[in-house]
Amino acid sequence: MDNKRAKEILNQTKENIQVLYDGAPVWIEDVNSNNIAEVTDLNNNSKIEAPVNKLVEVNPIKKF
Repeated sequence: MDNKRAKEILNQTKENIQVLYDGAPVWIEDVNSNNIAEVTDLNNNSKIEAPVNKLVEVNPIKKF
């Protein structure tokens, strides 16, 4: 994932978009300009920092 897409997901108001980090579901809390996202691990509610390029969107919408 890139910073632009992570920020789009963060700012979504109409739907929840599933995102994984190291195979665990996470909630994006913030994205900074250094390609680091603050996320909450939904399995144990812990807050961690993750490289944005390691975040994976589940079932992304394909643009044609």
